[in-house]
Amino acid sequence: MLNTQPNLARPDDFYEALIDMHRDLDEAQSQSVNAQLILLLANHVGEHEALMDAIRFARAGLAVPPANGSVGKLAA
Repeated sequence: MLNTQPNLARPDDFYEALIDMHRDLDEAQSQSVNAQLILLLANHVGEHEALMDAIRFARAGLAVPPANGSVGKLAA
């Protein structure tokens, strides 16, 4: 099951690092680094059903299920 509750110890630091990761990259490099990050994190998560839930939520444009009340936004 996908955990959609706030779970980042330092969300602002993470967001800053995520933005910095893309600094000075062209579009192709940015897409490549995103794909690499996704695959690394998917491997770390490992649980198939959680990964499938994440794919479904992302595809639907949702980072948090509607029942949470934060449609379209990451829980912070």
